[in-house]
Amino acid sequence: MAETKEIISRFYDLHEKPSIIAKELNVRPSYVTKVIQKDTRYIQEKEYRTKLSKENRKKSKCEWIRNKRQNDKQLEEQMKLQHIQASKELSYSCKISDISFAKWNRQMFIYDNNSSDLVLRKGFNYACDVPKRVSNVINPIQRRVIC
Repeated sequence: MAETKEIISRFYDLHEKPSIIAKELNVRPSYVTKVIQKDTRYIQEKEYRTKLSKENRKKSKCEWIRNKRQNDKQLEEQMKLQHIQASKELSYSCKISDISFAKWNRQMFIYDNNSSDLVLRKGFNYACDVPKRVSNVINPIQRRVIC
């Protein structure tokens, strides 16, 4: 009898879940459910928990949407920065570096395993200011090819 009072007070007063009550009191969850369903407050408690669950889902959905918008905004800002950098590299107003030229015209170069440089491929028609060899194409920190 004391066990049923404990179950009822935990469920209705402390608003614990039947599975948690069953674990802590070392009884079967079905027994806890039978005990709480016999109480007259069961329908009201069930409606209250349903309402609370809907509110929590609504809050979670709003939070998820807020996080997604924030992530999208960060991605958009990164893309804008990349676009600005690419515009600077491709504009006629500033001189493009050899590594940037190699990034934008990667098909013109082959990777030289002996020296870790990019070397101009044979068979291309190119202007005299095109770099024939681009050094330092390996990022020393990550040990990977930059372009």
